[in-house]
Amino acid sequence: MFYFLANLSDDAPFFNVFRYLTVRTGSAVLTALVISFVIGPSLIRWLRLRQGKGQPIRSDGPQRHIVEKQGTPTMGGLLILISLVVSTLLWADLSNQYVWAVLAVTLGFGLLGFIDDYKKVRKYTSDGISARGKLLFQCLLAGGAVFWMMQLQMPELDGALAVPFFKNVLIQLGWGFLIFGALVIVGASNAVNLTDGLDGLAIVPVMIAAATFLLIAYLVGNVVFADYLQLHYVAGTGELAILLGALLGAGLGFLWFNAPPAMVFMGDTGSLSLGGVLGAVAVAVKHELVLAVVGGLFVMEAVSVIVQVVSFKLTGKRVFRMAPIHHHFEQLGWREPTIVIRFWIIAVILALIGLSTLKLR
Repeated sequence: MFYFLANLSDDAPFFNVFRYLTVRTGSAVLTALVISFVIGPSLIRWLRLRQGKGQPIRSDGPQRHIVEKQGTPTMGGLLILISLVVSTLLWADLSNQYVWAVLAVTLGFGLLGFIDDYKKVRKYTSDGISARGKLLFQCLLAGGAVFWMMQLQMPELDGALAVPFFKNVLIQLGWGFLIFGALVIVGASNAVNLTDGLDGLAIVPVMIAAATFLLIAYLVGNVVFADYLQLHYVAGTGELAILLGALLGAGLGFLWFNAPPAMVFMGDTGSLSLGGVLGAVAVAVKHELVLAVVGGLFVMEAVSVIVQVVSFKLTGKRVFRMAPIHHHFEQLGWREPTIVIRFWIIAVILALIGLSTLKLR
């Protein structure tokens, strides 16, 4: 909304500041952060009042969770979504189709997570929407978003997969990219969902990945920087830096309330939508494979679950004491803050490796 004030710059030069992407991105961070701080306490009180017993705790999970986390409300992802969406609408160029495509994924996955959380809280069970129904909805929405973004890209990039470290390599997938891109978005969404199991464990790596892709979106969407770094220029994607900036501010605000001991959990409302944001942005800026590196922590969590399930079905034995893998370390006796902080460190290292692909070509 504020972007259009730049049209008044002929009469009032001050308004020209709203043309600058850096100014609007920084403003989006601060706006989302302030919104989180302002509405957070009231929203958490409302969630606690409406939910009563709070988020259902899995009986087959770590036993200390039943004692320490019982009664904590869920659906805290609403705080993130409200702050993110409002800040984005205030500071982004609303004529940019990439912004709307990513917002569609964000809100669609957030709605899916909200319904899933609502069913769990209402019945006080860990069973929400069926896995098949959830996956079908995610695939349809992600596929629609990928198709939308493919129509926005230049012919040489449409349906193409860029390979990190190689400046001129584009693998043409054609319409197969529609399936690949959808898998990236759905996979990222569910991987973040699996990571969300300890206080602060998911939100900080999400912010680290968002900050990384904020820089990538800014560079890829700028023809000068993209040419200098020999990146594939994707016109219009620079505006996604504002959405990611809003995510950073909203994430910081949520972390204030989610820091141990958590006052609220993000729930599927937050984790599914945040993973969807990262996946959709990666597809938009043609850095899908880089997301697997930057979000390697989420990949590790998802793979641990897959390995555990496959191993148990084939051999009847478990590879880990409990999956996802952060619960394995809990069972080994690691304290929750130790696991969380060490996983944050891993996320930072992986983000730095991902950023190295921008120059090492």
